[in-house]
Amino acid sequence: MTYCVAINTDQGLVFCSDSRTNGGLDNISVYSKMHTFVWPGERTFTLLSGGNLATTQSVVKHLWSDIESAAAVNLRNVANMLKASDYIAAISSSVQKQHTDRDTASTNFEATFIFGGQIGTERPETMLIYPQGNYIHESEEHPFLQIGEVKYGKPILDRVIKRTTPLADAARCALVSMNSTVRSNLTVGPPIDLLIYEKDRLDFGQRLTMTENDPFSKQISDSWSQGLVQALENLPRFTWEQQPT
Repeated sequence: MTYCVAINTDQGLVFCSDSRTNGGLDNISVYSKMHTFVWPGERTFTLLSGGNLATTQSVVKHLWSDIESAAAVNLRNVANMLKASDYIAAISSSVQKQHTDRDTASTNFEATFIFGGQIGTERPETMLIYPQGNYIHESEEHPFLQIGEVKYGKPILDRVIKRTTPLADAARCALVSMNSTVRSNLTVGPPIDLLIYEKDRLDFGQRLTMTENDPFSKQISDSWSQGLVQALENLPRFTWEQQPT
C-alpha cells in the first residue's frame, strides 16, 4: 500500500512518502515513490506516486523520455502547473489503458499522483491527480493533499496545518503523520522520503531518506508519543475526580 502527503504553506512545500509497495509478512518490496524534476533557477517539480507499480514506473519513465527527446510537450517547457498536471494526467490515462488492453487477469492498473512545484515566479502549487485523469488543487482551509492510507495521518494535519504554518513545523508534522500511519498499518513502511522546498528558491530543496532505525525519525516518534501521554494527563478531570474523598 502507500501513504504520501504534500503540504503547501506560505513559506514553501513539503513532500513525504513511504517506500513499501507490497504488504505482507513474506512479500515486501521497496521502491521510492518520490520523483524530482529540477532545472535550478527555472522550475522544480516533485511527483509522489501511489497505486500499480507498473503504471507509476511507466509514467515516470515516459516523463523522462519526453524530457530527453525534447518532445513538443514535456515538463521543461509546460507553461504552468495546470498544463503540467494535464500533461501528467494524459500520460497516466494512456499508460493505464495500454496495460489494461494487454491484461487477461483483470488486474487493477490504476495509479494516483500528487504533483507539486514551482515555475519561475509563479506561486508554488500542489495537485492530486486521480486515475481517471482529473485532478484537484489543495484548499485554503486544508492546504495539504494525501494519497493511499490517509485516515491514520489525517487528524494531525487537520489540527495543525495552516497556510501560515512555518515550513520546518509543517515538515515535522508530515513526519508525525507518516509515523502514525506506519504504526497503524503494516502495508506502509520505511524508508521514508522527506523533501522540504523553500518558496522561490527553484532548487532541489532539502531531501532526507530515513530508514527504520534512523535516529532523527526515532526522536520524532518518541517525542510525539511522550507528548501524547503528557497531553492526556493534562486533560480536564471528570467532576467526580475533583470531589474530595
